[in-house]
Amino acid sequence: MAAQIIDGKAAAAALRKIVARDVAILAARGLKPGLAVVLVGNDPASEVYVRSKAKQTLEAGMASFECRLPADVTQAELLAIVAGLNGDDAVDGILVQLPLPPQIDADKVLRAIDPAKDVDGFHPINVGLVATGTGGIVPCTPFGSMILLKSVRADLSGLNAVIVGRSNIVGKPMCQLLLKENCTVTVAHSKSRDLPALVRTADILVAAVGRPAMIRGDWIKPGAVVIDVGINRVADGAGKTRLVGDVAFAEALDIAGAITPVPGGVGPMTIACLLRNSVDAAVARRG
Repeated sequence: MAAQIIDGKAAAAALRKIVARDVAILAARGLKPGLAVVLVGNDPASEVYVRSKAKQTLEAGMASFECRLPADVTQAELLAIVAGLNGDDAVDGILVQLPLPPQIDADKVLRAIDPAKDVDGFHPINVGLVATGTGGIVPCTPFGSMILLKSVRADLSGLNAVIVGRSNIVGKPMCQLLLKENCTVTVAHSKSRDLPALVRTADILVAAVGRPAMIRGDWIKPGAVVIDVGINRVADGAGKTRLVGDVAFAEALDIAGAITPVPGGVGPMTIACLLRNSVDAAVARRG
């Protein structure tokens, strides 16, 4: 039997509807949440992503602020922009679009964001709070991945989870979220021995390594839930490119119990969760 396809587009639409409802409730009380996005340079993928964020922010009834800076901006100039947004009471969430040019220390910029407005969840204070299970703003992609995962397995307690990838953006926070759900978690990476054998132990597999179709169908445990975070652009042989995940989807489809497609899986959830974080930040900041 083919795996259940986990529809990220539908889940994201449902979450955006909830966010819009909450924004309307806040507006009736005189509060309009605001999200500011800082874009440095003109990277095409970042441009598309920022436009989509702005569009969905406005559709949810929130205020959208964009700061577009040239690729040769200095670190001091960028930090001054961040400081201004930190002090702007109309701004509840700040997102600095990555990647940044080589002259910018990205870690220093992310640390400069007010943790209460860090809706990407990258500030060390939020990272620490999430890691200890004591609060904090959860990074958007792991947040969305958990929503999709729990849409097909409400109770994760006692399940074996394998995360392939140990990035600060996905792998590490995903580990903390799964531990909080009482999973037994293994984080695999480029130095892991016998990766196929590790993956075959997973009741829950999270693929976040950034290598197209690296995880083959025969690596997957029958009935496992597969959350494919990878977004890789590959040539299709006709002079065009297409998006694929880190999992060989067609192979996994006959083995997994449920799987997210690429595109249309985790991707749509990321912006929806950014909006959710922004509204929550607005409420928390204003008591």
